[in-house]
Amino acid sequence: MDSSIDGPPQAAGTDGTGDGTQAGAEDAVPEFRSGAAGQIVLAATPIGNMGDATVRLINLLQHADVIAAEDTRRLHRLVSALDITTSGRILSYHEHNEQSRTPYLLDLVRGGATLLMVTDAGMPSVSDPGYRLVEAAAAEGIAVTAAPGPSAVLTALALSGLPTDRFCFEGFLPRKAGERAGRLAELAAERRTMVFFEAPHRLEAMLRALDAAFGGSRPAAVARELTKLHEQVLRAPLRELLEWAESSEVRGEIAVVVGGAAEAAPEAPEDHVAAVNGLISQGSRLKDAVASVASDARISKRELYSAVLAARSKDDAGKAENAGKS
Repeated sequence: MDSSIDGPPQAAGTDGTGDGTQAGAEDAVPEFRSGAAGQIVLAATPIGNMGDATVRLINLLQHADVIAAEDTRRLHRLVSALDITTSGRILSYHEHNEQSRTPYLLDLVRGGATLLMVTDAGMPSVSDPGYRLVEAAAAEGIAVTAAPGPSAVLTALALSGLPTDRFCFEGFLPRKAGERAGRLAELAAERRTMVFFEAPHRLEAMLRALDAAFGGSRPAAVARELTKLHEQVLRAPLRELLEWAESSEVRGEIAVVVGGAAEAAPEAPEDHVAAVNGLISQGSRLKDAVASVASDARISKRELYSAVLAARSKDDAGKAENAGKS
């Protein structure tokens, strides 16, 4: 997810000299394999605050043989903000050329190069270029590793106040209203917390679609400008977030987190007595009708059988009472 760069230029854990060194740094550079086959390193870059640049990222930027960057101009701004210099070759690698450039990058790695892959912000291949490169490298047995770091997905999830034990990332929803509605219909019963990205000028339309598909009471959060000076996280039901978007001029990079669908209340055997009686009226025996309905509903045959008998007893008692009154 694209993000402008704010915050202090000094990277966390460094001495501020810009060389990315610290105690024990020599143990954190396994990616440089002198005399061995090369490998690919996916490195996460700051999503807004330069203080989140890791020592390992800085070392890789300084020493990688080749750097494949989603936007070479943004890479140069990153390097300048960190007050470091690169020594390797810099190549562009984005959605418009990744298919044609991937074979060439793999050739470089086969020749022994350490290839560093970076995107504009966050982890490569997560809603950013990188997937095709990893897929092709894995198919050929070429080594791929990662230098973890900032992630807009995980940061938004952690700050949302919604359940984090199970979640899914849905990226950007389709822009066309019909396609967007279809995608949300597929997700309406999703139990996991969902994380989306959206452009600020489309946020209102997105929240309106979420409100229509999931209901206005579904808990959610809108996270904008994460890790930046004007970071904001709004936590509220979807309807309230929609009203906020309708009355505000939304700016900045946006992540939307939505709570999963509530678990449906378990069905009671009594809920299926009518289905059993319907099969009996069509000629089925009680035992067979109970077995069929219990199998379809995935409930206990014994409990359903008892519920049918209890319902019959109640009906018989009611009939007897009415007969006595007449």
